[in-house]
Order: sequence, then C-alpha cells, then structure tokens
Amino acid sequence: MPSRELPYPLFDADNHLYEPQEALTRHLPKEYDGAIEYVQVRGRTKIAIRGQISEYIPNPTFEVVARPGAMEEYFRVGNPDGKTRREIFGEPMKSIPAFREPAPRLELMDEQGIQRTLMFPTLASLIEERMRDDPELIHAVIHALNQWLFEVWSFNYKDRIFTTPIITLPIVEKAIDELNWCVERGAKAILVRPAPVPGFRGPRSFALPEFDPFWKRVVETGVVVGLHSSDSGYARYASDWEGHRNEMLPFKPNAFRQLNEWRPIQDAVASLVCHGALTRFPELKIAVIENGASWLQPLLGNLADTYKKMPHEFGENPIEAVRRNIHISPFWEEDMAELSDVLGVERVLFGSDYPHPEGLADPASYIKELKNLGEADKAKIMGGNLARMMSV
Repeated sequence: MPSRELPYPLFDADNHLYEPQEALTRHLPKEYDGAIEYVQVRGRTKIAIRGQISEYIPNPTFEVVARPGAMEEYFRVGNPDGKTRREIFGEPMKSIPAFREPAPRLELMDEQGIQRTLMFPTLASLIEERMRDDPELIHAVIHALNQWLFEVWSFNYKDRIFTTPIITLPIVEKAIDELNWCVERGAKAILVRPAPVPGFRGPRSFALPEFDPFWKRVVETGVVVGLHSSDSGYARYASDWEGHRNEMLPFKPNAFRQLNEWRPIQDAVASLVCHGALTRFPELKIAVIENGASWLQPLLGNLADTYKKMPHEFGENPIEAVRRNIHISPFWEEDMAELSDVLGVERVLFGSDYPHPEGLADPASYIKELKNLGEADKAKIMGGNLARMMSV
C-alpha cells in the first residue's frame, strides 16, 4: 500500500543529509585553520584531520554517493555468492539537491509520503574520535558544524524536517552552552555519540554524576537525545586483537568487527542504567537510532541477572528504567513484533536510514515489515511514538 494512502502520518526517525566540504570549516575559528582539510590523494579527494588522512568515509565530498537502499538484498538474504562490496553497492549516483538542501528534500518527502523526519548529518560521525586528545578543538569543530547546519538546514524546517545538531560533552559547561544555543534556534532533538566522553582526564561515561548538569538541562528543554551509530572508538579494541592499528572503516568488511558491531550502543545504554543517569533523570527521552535491536535482549538478560545478585548497586529495577526511557529504531529486517513485546510498542520507532545504501530506497516500505501487528500499533511505530516524544 503506498504510504500516501495510509490513514496516519509517517515520521521517519532516521534520515541523512550529505555535507559539502565547507560544512566543517566555514565557521571554524581562525586559530583552528588546518585542523580539517580536504586533500588530493592519487586524484581523489580525502579528508585530513590534523594532517592525518581518514578513509572512514571513502568519498567525503559526497559528490558521488551509493544509491539509496543499494544493500537491501544484502540485508534481506545475506551474501551467499560472496560478492565484493563494490558488487553489492552497484553503480553509484551523483548527489542530488534533495541530499544537500531542505527545500528539495521536502519535495522528495512529499513524493515518498513522509510527513516528518529527523535529519542527521553523515560526515559528523568521524569528528570526536579523531580529536579525542583535544577537547577544546572538538567543541570548536562541533559548534562550527552546528552553525552550518542551522544556516543551511535550520533545526526545524517548516515543522517537518528536524535537523539534529551534535552535542559533544568533554567540557560540561561548553556542552550546556551548545545545547542552549541550539534550543534557542529551534532544535527539538540532538545527537550525542554513544561512546565514552574524551576529556582532559581521559575518557569516562557520560552517565556519571559529573554530567548531571547537562542532563538536567536536557530534561528542562525537553529535547530528544538521539544516540546514533557513529565511530565510538571501538576499533582500538579490535586492533588490539588483530595486532595492527586501523581506524574504523565501516565500508570495509571485517568479520571480527562485525561480531562486536553493536557493543558500543550496548555499553552506552548499560552505562546510562548502571551509572544511574536514567534513575536520576527519569524524564530523559533517549532514541537509539541506526543501531538495530539485536543487542537489547542480551543486555536485558545481563541486567536482570546482575540486579538479582546485587540490587543494592541500582537505584531501581534496571529493566524498568530501560523500558521507561529507551526508544529504539530497529532495522527493517528485524522482528518488530518481538521487539514490541520486549520493550513496549510505544518505544519502537520507524527509521529508514534514507538515503544511505544500508537503508531503504523507499522509506515507507518499512511498513511492510510490521508483521503480526495491528493497525493501531503500526500507527504508533510509523510516526505516532516519535511525534509524542517530540510534542509535534
């Protein structure tokens, strides 16, 4: 059934824009000139962070991109023929204005039957990990990117496209200032990297009490906190096992990394529970985006077992905390009915990952995967739950 014929509006929790080269540099203060550069390597443009070339995103200009949904067959049936990544992705395409600007994107959303969407940046996911030893630089680059996002996309485009600014947490006071700056300009959702926070004293959990002033302000503003898949730094741990140092390369096959792909989000949610942030701030609205849901049941099992053995370590039943605060946008190929039973249907969000190759070419086709669910529950997942979270 085409989405435009559905009796309820669709609110996509996971859309992406493709940033141009100036997104990270246009508003970067002069003292940080050279921190981010685009350089030519054997005829191809690459991004260099403080002089170090990154292959995290093979084509950081996004002038040519993989086709939306190019990997649907891969995720639906696997790769029994052992195709290469290039064969799986197929022919690329030139970026279109809808990937770059809000007005043409809104026209495309109308064609797709999508009423509203969260809009996440793409290139931003590499920033924090590659600057983890320089908290001041992280804050400067993130603010520069947020300035560009607001200038080009705004944080609330016609009450339909809600672009998510990034909040980085190394210096708590700066994080609060950034949050206030974004909210004053209309932000209704933010992006926080699911990873230990770098800082002057080394990495630590964002759920520790030192970050409480930030989470208190988040609750006061009512913004949704998106924990979106990113480079969480876990390639360092894989490198210890594999005997060599590599940055995270999401588009290069690696079986060992694949086995632990969702460990960062599992640890991030476990930290929110075990370090007490969800208990201290029960009104936090956390949306786990583009991390799937396969990690949830193992985590809940471990939390239940730990709570049984040491309840004094928790301020409340950890399972109840997860079911109260955590919302999840599962991958389309996962069992949504099962997830609804485990987490509660009010905590399940539709997200297409459009226009990334890992997502859906037709975002509204997600509804075809909502098997064994009634129309009322489908309406919640396809838009009602996120609309409620964001009060739109």
